[in-house]
Amino acid sequence: MAQFVLSLHTAPTDHDTTQRLIKFAQACLDSGHSITAIFLYQAGVYHASNHLELASDELPINRLWQSLSEQNIPLLLCVTAAEKRGLDTANTGVFTVAGLAEFAMLVSEADKWVQFK
Repeated sequence: MAQFVLSLHTAPTDHDTTQRLIKFAQACLDSGHSITAIFLYQAGVYHASNHLELASDELPINRLWQSLSEQNIPLLLCVTAAEKRGLDTANTGVFTVAGLAEFAMLVSEADKWVQFK
């Protein structure tokens, strides 16, 4: 089976892209593939914001990330992109702070890298 690395580049307000990533990740796992990591980059780092407040009728983003974390998928947050956007990198919830070098190594070892923009 294949090893995937996924990256998310869009803000939490882009529900379509977030849903595509979540559904793709679940389909990979259901098919017996593995996900080495999901990397939040560019505006995607806002998914790790402590100030993310969504209405009850919107996509439950925090719960979806928690679910992926509980399936032992490493959720990585680009430290540079997060700091550039004013996020608190000391308090990232289910996300682990990582650098682009770590991300590049994961991608080089994976069978597939899929970007969600």
